[in-house]
Amino acid sequence: MSEQLADENHNPGEGLCKLYKLWAKGGAGIVVTGNIMIDREHLGEPKNIVLDKESELGTFRDWVASGTENNTQLWAQLNHPGKQSPKFIQAVPLAPSAIPLEGALQNNFNLPRALEEDDIHHIVSKFWESAALAKSAGFCGVQIHAAHGYLISQFLSPRHNKRKDNWGGSLENRMRFLMEVYRGIRNAVGDDFPIAVKLNSADFMKGGFSESDSMEVARALADAGIDLIEISGGSYEAPAMAEGIKQKSSTQKREAYFLEFAKRLRETVSVPIVVTGGFRSVDAMNQALSRHASDLIGIARPLAVDPDLPNKALADPNFKIQLRPLSTGLKKIDDMILLNMSWYEAQFDRIAKGKAPKPELNEWYAAWKVFLNLGVYAFRKRRA
Repeated sequence: MSEQLADENHNPGEGLCKLYKLWAKGGAGIVVTGNIMIDREHLGEPKNIVLDKESELGTFRDWVASGTENNTQLWAQLNHPGKQSPKFIQAVPLAPSAIPLEGALQNNFNLPRALEEDDIHHIVSKFWESAALAKSAGFCGVQIHAAHGYLISQFLSPRHNKRKDNWGGSLENRMRFLMEVYRGIRNAVGDDFPIAVKLNSADFMKGGFSESDSMEVARALADAGIDLIEISGGSYEAPAMAEGIKQKSSTQKREAYFLEFAKRLRETVSVPIVVTGGFRSVDAMNQALSRHASDLIGIARPLAVDPDLPNKALADPNFKIQLRPLSTGLKKIDDMILLNMSWYEAQFDRIAKGKAPKPELNEWYAAWKVFLNLGVYAFRKRRA
């Protein structure tokens, strides 16, 4: 859930503060930010927030102040897109191996360059620098984004990582990048500062990151001292995490997309687990908690249309929210603009401007916002 609300220097502004203040008042215990990129030269989207040595930390402190009202904790989600950086942003994206993206989005992304050894160490250092800056800005914790097909997820996947050195091949080697990122951040922030990871249960592609791989990675992180594991799944190529993707009837019944995997993981690690994706009713949330499949409940898209949802859920055991299926009527457009994400980003934009969310918001409005952002970004690049 990337907000797309950065200013032209990729700092948070007043609109982002409004959004997070509303969520804090809404009753959430922990709010994890959308993508904060660790390198302004490598963005996943035009208006990503970036936290690096060039950032204006005062703007981040304002963001934290707004997002921690009502005793809410605000954690910074740190990310590098790898090859999931559109061609209008990045002419030569970086990846573990020079393998292009596939599927409906392949024409929107350039062939990546395989990372050299020095590149890898540089990126690892950028992660821990951003984490240290997040702590100094007042964030209550950080989350390493290792899911959804971004750079760390690419390292973990044998489909995307074909390296023959110490960073590829065996699972131990493929998880080395993530483990080095974690250790670097831990050294930078200390033992008492929470570090979470967002990890795919699987990437749902043939020859890709599997559930057994995920189990092993989670165990390694737990042994290393990770504080929280959030379970998700999928990528741009196979968006299992997206609203509207067809789910099995058993998954629909329990609502949460990745709950069965989380239950199996709970048997092997004692680290607190968060399951995100699909929860829509208090009944399903309580069942997940009572069965010890999840220690915390992750809510994303529903908060875009009802920022007060946690308060309502805590007050009403029968509370349930319905989110309507989204489509412009043209599947190619839906896929191109990642409608099941961009429509919710349009809701964030409304809240940032002081407007109420609009559940009936037209899908073509979200498409227009995407194309407008692309055009503005392209113009700025040409002007620069």
